[in-house]
Amino acid sequence: MSVHSLSGRFLILTTVFVMLAEVLIFVPSVARFREDYLLLRLEKAQIASLALLANDMIDAELERELLQNAGVFNVVLRRNEARQLILSSEIPQPISATFDLRDPHALELIRDALWRLWHTDNEVIRVMGNPVREAGLLIEVTMETAPLRAELIDYGLRILALSAVISVVTAFLLFLAVRRFLVRPIKRVVRAMISYAEAPEDARRIIQPTASVTELRDAEVALAELQTQMSGALRQKERLAQLGGAVAKISHDLRNILTTAQLFGDRLERSEDPMVKRAAPKLVSSISRAVNLCESTLAFGKAEEPPPALDRVMLADLVGDVIEAERLACGEHDVSFSEDVPASMVVRADPEQLYRVIGNLARNARQAIVASGEPGEIAVQADETETEWVVRIRDTGPGLPPKARDHLFQPFQGGARKGGFGLGLAIAAELVRGHGGQLQLEDTGPSGTSFAIHLPKVVVELDAAAE
Repeated sequence: MSVHSLSGRFLILTTVFVMLAEVLIFVPSVARFREDYLLLRLEKAQIASLALLANDMIDAELERELLQNAGVFNVVLRRNEARQLILSSEIPQPISATFDLRDPHALELIRDALWRLWHTDNEVIRVMGNPVREAGLLIEVTMETAPLRAELIDYGLRILALSAVISVVTAFLLFLAVRRFLVRPIKRVVRAMISYAEAPEDARRIIQPTASVTELRDAEVALAELQTQMSGALRQKERLAQLGGAVAKISHDLRNILTTAQLFGDRLERSEDPMVKRAAPKLVSSISRAVNLCESTLAFGKAEEPPPALDRVMLADLVGDVIEAERLACGEHDVSFSEDVPASMVVRADPEQLYRVIGNLARNARQAIVASGEPGEIAVQADETETEWVVRIRDTGPGLPPKARDHLFQPFQGGARKGGFGLGLAIAAELVRGHGGQLQLEDTGPSGTSFAIHLPKVVVELDAAAE
């Protein structure tokens, strides 16, 4: 058992506290012993004086023997308002103090007892008290303090020895109780944590709360909940890793298919049909974005998102492309679009990634309105300050459900619509962070939802960013 262990420290603290309690008991006990000692001297002196009163022909030798047996030098008895010296002998030195035991105060008794223990000189004191059995009005004696101090020391040592034994036995019993009710359950929790750390995917290693102590049981319940959540997160992480591998494979083959489609799109651009000429560039642009998305998905499968290729982007043109694509996707659903983007606003961003961000937000808004079955509106508005560009996407849809709000920007943690995976917001937030900006949910509720994209104008240097 180490002094640094819970059991060792509890044993030491228990011993110390029990000794402290015994010390607090020791002080009044010594005071009481001193009072009893002095009262016994008075009683013996009274018995000796009564023997003399019964026979006033006692010789000097017997008188000395009576005084020696009582442990006093003189005995004075007051009877019938008369003060009478009953027994007397030579006093070796002047009287240094007088103590009245007729109505003593507890603090005075404690003070006098401690003073007598501390003071080593042998003095002569006068002690007064009430005679026993009302044999007079007052009795007083003179006596030495050396025998009193010796008796006090002997009594104190016996009390301290008994206190030490009691403290050791009490501490040992408490030590056994602590080991039984605290240390063993705590060690069980530690063993459960170590076992769980060896194989966190194994649900059988999750601790089962069994402690009888309320606080320990609460700790076990909290640990079990934490282990359950962690096991679920690890299983989900493993599924995500497997899904990422599958998506990477699909994206690889899909990229090849889209490359072929891109070649056919290039041929369509050479068509003389006016409708084809107008739609072909948008088709080629959409296929190019799909190819870039596949390549980005392959990079994401390597646990990394490609850094943005910053360029000067006409925001109004990019927002117009997004809105036109969403209008085509609406079909017959009653969804209107509006844009309030200054025609001359130029932002510094990766055009493909910014298109994905705004497109994901607009697509989520459109799908939410369509799913509600009610007509709605999607508005894209942009402005700028001295330090940043701000793009807001608002809709009049039903708002985000509670699960989506609780796990905002977390993939596979609950989409905003039935059947959704929550990937759109997660991807958008990561792409905005790659630009040094931030995607914020400004408001959501029955009247609609508003997201804000904040893009900084200043490229922060590494040293300044660290500060």
